[in-house]
Amino acid sequence: MTHDAPTSPSTTAPTSVVPVVVAPVAPVAPIRVASVPAGHPYVRSLLDPHDPAGRVVHLADPLPDPAEPARWWPPVVLDADWLRAHAHEVDLLHVHFGTESYPAEHLAAVVETLRDLRLPLVYTVHDLTNPQLVDQAPHLEHLDVLIPAADELITLTDAAADEIEARWGRRATVIAHPAIADPDAELPVGTPGDTVVVGVHLRDLRPNVAGLETVRTLLAAVEALRATGAAVEARVDLNERVRDPEQADRIRELVRAAGPSATLAEHPRLTDPELERSLADLDVSVLPYRHGTHSGWVELCWDLAVPVAAPRVGHAAAQHPEPGTTASFDLDDPASLAAAVIALVSPHAVDETADAHDDPARVPASRRGSPHRAVLQQQRRSVRRRQRHDVAAAHLAVYERALATVAAVTA
Repeated sequence: MTHDAPTSPSTTAPTSVVPVVVAPVAPVAPIRVASVPAGHPYVRSLLDPHDPAGRVVHLADPLPDPAEPARWWPPVVLDADWLRAHAHEVDLLHVHFGTESYPAEHLAAVVETLRDLRLPLVYTVHDLTNPQLVDQAPHLEHLDVLIPAADELITLTDAAADEIEARWGRRATVIAHPAIADPDAELPVGTPGDTVVVGVHLRDLRPNVAGLETVRTLLAAVEALRATGAAVEARVDLNERVRDPEQADRIRELVRAAGPSATLAEHPRLTDPELERSLADLDVSVLPYRHGTHSGWVELCWDLAVPVAAPRVGHAAAQHPEPGTTASFDLDDPASLAAAVIALVSPHAVDETADAHDDPARVPASRRGSPHRAVLQQQRRSVRRRQRHDVAAAHLAVYERALATVAAVTA
């Protein structure tokens, strides 16, 4: 029988074709999030740039003053009247920063309005102490309003989640801080050199920066290391315009008195590329914080593969605790800072669980301008690119839970 020969009707049963009707899939409406604020770099980084579905949309910040389009504070969204007027445009309120613009009574009115409107509240607890304030009493009042009232809580480290649970009896979802530097960009590795450069960026001396104390501790630590024969120098960076000119004068005097082992760089506020180049020229970046919880500075240094010495305040050291990345010290204790520097610039063990009799594999420190720093940066860029999707997916899951919680209560 040839392939084109007809098949005998007696050997083949007739078949009927049943058409399959595929119902069109209705598009899923995105979750419209009123973020406080939407324009902050951290908040912008929460969206997955490669998400074609666009399941989350951040509403733009209403401008407090159209004459200053770059200023988002005081946050217009964080207001009961605004929420009532725009409730039809919003699915969920997510508070990050800016609550210090208002008294606690104002926030309580916002919470009550959200309940009336059946809109969920998500609160990311970035700061258990507010870096913009000296007196923490108002911030604690804000935490006492927002943490119990939020339908979902987020924070950045397990250590912060433990503190929140201990103080308020609620467990926050931990979502790690995303990249500060562009994960797709090549970053500076710094200028190589034999001298270990330990630097601190004091910027504009905001309220939580212990500028004078940190510089004093840094200079004494460097002097102690140099007394052992180590080639170490201190570098202090300061903005030309600062919030505390008297403190800046005293810092200048300290650095001048330290002689050739210390340098002071004063300059206008650095652009992002300028800041990256400045940090890349350090072997260790010292955090100058008197109080705080988490640190975007730690994240930027991690992106740049610059080791960080962090004071024992808050939970910044818990953001990247791996060996050779972060070491802790006590403010006003030069010996502890000197020990932290030694730990960060010495080769470190890859496997801390190795038997004491073994010789565990060790990798070089991430020194400025070194090939190892360039390799670390490349590895971390890959991690950060994957993290963008993970962070966005984790926030979507939180939003969906918050919406479901409110829907269940109001059903």
